[in-house]
Amino acid sequence: MKQTIQDTIQRSIAVKQAILNDENCIAQIEFVAKKMIDAYKNGNKTMFAGNGGSAADAQHLAAELVNRFCFDHIGLPALALSTDSSIVTSIANDYGYDFLFSRQVAAQGNSGDIFVGISTSGNSENIVKALQLCKEKEIYTVGLTGGNGGKMASLCDTCIIVPSNETARIQEAHILIGHILCGIVESALFRKN
Repeated sequence: MKQTIQDTIQRSIAVKQAILNDENCIAQIEFVAKKMIDAYKNGNKTMFAGNGGSAADAQHLAAELVNRFCFDHIGLPALALSTDSSIVTSIANDYGYDFLFSRQVAAQGNSGDIFVGISTSGNSENIVKALQLCKEKEIYTVGLTGGNGGKMASLCDTCIIVPSNETARIQEAHILIGHILCGIVESALFRKN
């Protein structure tokens, strides 16, 4: 059991070390942070979407922005598109689960907003459809994926691909990247010094 614990921690560290050593990945995270800062300065919002564990990550990151991350400040507008059970079930019932996020983007998304699609495979059809609609609405799209990026790699304005094929390690890296973004955005908008 001890060896399993140590091996799992080592695999998690290895993925994060690979991200740390990837200048392109670091530059992508920095660029997305700047896009989010600009969006907030212009009165826009961030929408997060994901399924399963990625839905939990979407909800987690939206909460960090709406409430606070490291220090007190006024909240930033952010939505997790998987959290309203009435909306989720009505769309799934009337249109199908593949339209879960695109229907919400159609209703709530505006030009200048940021959409963050989270999918370890990069192939979640409901996120793919939302990304396609975001293009039409001039919403900047960010993907958090793993493996080879899947379909999302070519659909996102910026697609941050975690260098792993192991779902749990990808999800751990996604929340790290999300926390980095929240911290940078919060500091840029609210720190006095």
